[in-house]
Amino acid sequence: MPTTFTPQTALAGIADLAASGHRLIAALQTPEGAYPASPTFSAYAGYCWFRDGSFIADGVSSYGDEASATAFFDWCARVLTARADHIHWIVNETRAGRPPAGEHMLPARFTYDGQDGTDEWWDFQLDGYGTWLWALVAHAERHGVDLSGWREAAELTVDYLTSSWDRPCYDWWEEHSESVHVSTLACVSAGLDAAVRAGLVSGTRAEEATAASRAIREVVAERGVRDGHLTKWLGVATVDGSLAAAIAPLGMLDARSALAAATIDALERQLTVDGGVHRYLGDTFYGGGRWPILSCFLGLAHAAAGERERAAELLAWAASTATADLDLPEQVDGHLIAPGMRQEWLDRWGAVATPLLWSHAMLIRLAVELDPTLTSLTSLTSLPEGPTR
Repeated sequence: MPTTFTPQTALAGIADLAASGHRLIAALQTPEGAYPASPTFSAYAGYCWFRDGSFIADGVSSYGDEASATAFFDWCARVLTARADHIHWIVNETRAGRPPAGEHMLPARFTYDGQDGTDEWWDFQLDGYGTWLWALVAHAERHGVDLSGWREAAELTVDYLTSSWDRPCYDWWEEHSESVHVSTLACVSAGLDAAVRAGLVSGTRAEEATAASRAIREVVAERGVRDGHLTKWLGVATVDGSLAAAIAPLGMLDARSALAAATIDALERQLTVDGGVHRYLGDTFYGGGRWPILSCFLGLAHAAAGERERAAELLAWAASTATADLDLPEQVDGHLIAPGMRQEWLDRWGAVATPLLWSHAMLIRLAVELDPTLTSLTSLTSLPEGPTR
């Protein structure tokens, strides 16, 4: 990985990198429509996550690949409708005051043919179910797609989320199951709002979704804000790189608000080094490196706030992490929070996941945000001008 870069140098090859990433994602998408998290990483092999996959679908959809994203959302719908009876049971038990234990909730990841995994994982995560609703509606609004074929799956998802959104669960990083995470709440709120806005739910179900989203925003305002910025989970003062997504692309926060500005500032001051963004202070996974996806999420937040030059710098850093084969990794070393822990993970799971499809999709998503003319059929030639704060 280059040790130095300039935005101009990195952006010069961004069209080729975006095109290469799209080819990789399209080639690896399974016949069922699932997106492998990483084709070679041992711990991820054979699985598709709702969260990662939804952001991947949003990336390729923004790039103009309607068919690939649609196939993924069809896969999601089949996974959910096949579990309709189980979802009804979860919802009914929860509403009766008997919420099922985490191991009986929906898992975060599934095999490509839509089955539950056979190995143990940190599975109870709510974020992916909100994210798929949000990404589905964004895709439909972008391409004029008829949503009626996904209605049943959307209704099941809304019922699941409105009954369980306030439960502690694992976060984006599959850690800290004892807490309620603000980035998870942002995914859920964005998904519920999208389902209502698009008419995927109606009547009492729409009213419950609206009420749940309002309650989420209220609890975040009361317990998920400290020193003027969003926090990693409710009741603490620390931040997490995933919080940028609440600003963009999810849009839970107004990007021009004081809360968004303070959150961006906290992420820059506490977690960002030379354009690379750490997950959180205290991270020990592979030594706690910097993640291209988080630089892209922070770039999207900056772009939404009008700081397009900074967004371009963050995109440039993400691009600079590509290997000679144009593969983007999950994270990079060079500035580790806990360097003594890196070898432990290398011994356990091997080298860092490379390529990571989510990394490629987020680079595409930010590149398209900065130049809406960039598609699978065009090249990124320049960045449009925009106001800076």
